[in-house]
Amino acid sequence: MGRVALVSGGTRGIGAAIAKALKQAGYIVAANYGGNDAAAQKFRSETGINVYKWDVASFDACAAGIRQVEADLGSVEVLVNNAGITRDAMLHRMTPEQWTAVINTNLNSLFNMCRNVIEGMRARKFGRIINISSINGQKGQIGQTNYSAAKAGELGFTKALAQESARSGITVNAICPGYINTEMVQAVPKDLLEKNILPQIPVGRLGEPEEIARCVVFLASDDAGFITGSTLTANGGQYVI
Repeated sequence: MGRVALVSGGTRGIGAAIAKALKQAGYIVAANYGGNDAAAQKFRSETGINVYKWDVASFDACAAGIRQVEADLGSVEVLVNNAGITRDAMLHRMTPEQWTAVINTNLNSLFNMCRNVIEGMRARKFGRIINISSINGQKGQIGQTNYSAAKAGELGFTKALAQESARSGITVNAICPGYINTEMVQAVPKDLLEKNILPQIPVGRLGEPEEIARCVVFLASDDAGFITGSTLTANGGQYVI
């Protein structure tokens, strides 16, 4: 029987590609989602992957949701923190609500999700935690002080938890995607995409969700057991560290 993998924000975009790739690799997958019931049910009917609705910004909701996943499928051994939102605005126009919503969903969710699986992983002496950060957490982005701060915070969280968990057989890594061909990027006006974004990407194209998913499958595997506290950049050469 395969290991149980939980993917937050797992029914659309990059998260959906991750959930499907993990299932194809033999994992028993649970996909969390926050609000789009129609998309979640369509995803479940097309993939056969169990879906679970809760708000990752709420600690209590995460505790209850993870308890349900583990009651249904077994102990979570692989956790992919992918859920995220944007509320873009220049800082001098940003509202406290825009700031707080992004920090709560994109950064505080890591505590909410990890805290509810880490004790079990430590007891079993195995775990894989993979945090989906962003190129904009590495380089910053105009109009995204909230998003960039949250995504940069994910990288610090990853490094600290990796050091805490290494002797318990748990690896903790981050992936920083660049511009990926999802609904969010497809909503960008075509002329802006072609004139302002694609020229910044040395490989000359957007990434595909499946390319990020393959990174996750590797980091979740036994083959990646010596990799922890690392940040894997997948951005077509747009930002090189």
